[in-house]
Amino acid sequence: MIVEVVGGTDEVPEVRVVNVDDLTKLHLALGAVTDEEADQVLREAGLGRLQDAETGFLDVAALRAAAEPQAGAADWAQQWDGMVEYAGRKGWLADDGASLQVHVESAASG
Repeated sequence: MIVEVVGGTDEVPEVRVVNVDDLTKLHLALGAVTDEEADQVLREAGLGRLQDAETGFLDVAALRAAAEPQAGAADWAQQWDGMVEYAGRKGWLADDGASLQVHVESAASG
């Protein structure tokens, strides 16, 4: 699963959740936006925040709410639970279970 922050219409950044059926990896992909723009649009969407250029935090409940309606796999909910469980074992899940730490990658073409 990928959470993308990209330049949208009129150069206003937008956030999209894509590849929702691939729960073996999760990262934040930033297009041609500044870190500040990415952080702002993530917060406004209620999906999370950017800590720095390499690390973001995504809200578990909001991410699931955004992704699940797009899911095609019959066992998606079980796969989701497995992904969150795995993240917890790796230390990528907040103590309260509300957010996931994710790696930031560039989605900018060029």
